[in-house]
Amino acid sequence: MTNPGFDSVAAAAYVSKVRWQFAKTMPQWPHEYTVREWAPELEAEFEAFVALIREAGVIKPWPRTSQKPRYRLSYLTIGDWEYWSMGEPIARTTIINRAGSAEVG
Repeated sequence: MTNPGFDSVAAAAYVSKVRWQFAKTMPQWPHEYTVREWAPELEAEFEAFVALIREAGVIKPWPRTSQKPRYRLSYLTIGDWEYWSMGEPIARTTIINRAGSAEVG
């Protein structure tokens, strides 16, 4: 369940504090990711953000243009970025991804 005090404003503050790495192995799908372990002091915020993505986000297929999408994930748009995580339980989620809203596809 989402932390009631963790909203899009708190999420925007969180994403400004963590390191984002370009996913070099997937240049055909440009996106960045952050890893829970990179900021252990922000673990509670990491989990709250994953919960917010999953509860307040919109379920979309990926790839978006595929007849048979590989995934159906929850995407949350904040500013010009769309954020998502994969389907692991929150306690086992290690990565949050993001891409420019126009690039997710």
